[in-house]
Amino acid sequence: MNIIKHMEAAFLFSLSVAGAASVAIEAIPPAQASAPARIEVVAQSSMPVVHVTAKRMTEAEKRLSLHAERTGNSNGGIQ
Repeated sequence: MNIIKHMEAAFLFSLSVAGAASVAIEAIPPAQASAPARIEVVAQSSMPVVHVTAKRMTEAEKRLSLHAERTGNSNGGIQ
């Protein structure tokens, strides 16, 4: 069967299917929401603040800690 010979029939068939589908879809009633969604935003009176009270590491302690981390020492390089 040569499709080029029947191209006009294939076009008319697809056009009729599209038209019927369009009418069928148009007949479906639109969706109705049962209740509108409510969004409430509560403003906090104060923002939580975290205070860190710790001594900063010195440059030597940082190097020692990094070296211990790289070598897999669990005691932090302290012997």
